Amino acid sequence: MTDKASGPPNAYMERTRMYYRALGYEKDYIWANLDEIPFTRLEKPLSEATVALLTTAGPPDGSNRNEAGRRTVWSGEMLSPPEDFNTDLAWDKESTHTDDRETFLPIDTARRLVAEGLFAKLTPRFHGVPTDYSHRKTMEHDAPELLRRLRDDGADAALLTAL
Repeated sequence: MTDKASGPPNAYMERTRMYYRALGYEKDYIWANLDEIPFTRLEKPLSEATVALLTTAGPPDGSNRNEAGRRTVWSGEMLSPPEDFNTDLAWDKESTHTDDRETFLPIDTARRLVAEGLFAKLTPRFHGVPTDYSHRKTMEHDAPELLRRLRDDGADAALLTAL
């Protein structure tokens, strides 16, 4: 058996490399490699936890862009989420679609899981996480901002559904 860290990339990674090349990037994407895992074990049962939902989709009005046009962390109210999202990200539009919000922001499913007792409750906001080509930007800017918002919302756990 080949060790995943040293073995050949899977087809997804090769497709991603080819996609970025087609977009005009000259250097191949380098997947993040962390010496320390930035996650912790949940300190309470999930049934007692406040859970936040995260998505990689953007708001419909594109308001998650800074002055330079780069995507930033953004938040929306769980009680009034937009019906549509900005899904101009790089994704395989031939194999899937974004017509069903639940596939990338499962609010209705999460509410059902609260009603069933799997989660104690949901945070008042969901959060949008930019997908950027820059590992440095993610680690130095986006991740700390997201963590601040999750703490402000009293989240014990976060569930990321990527677009």
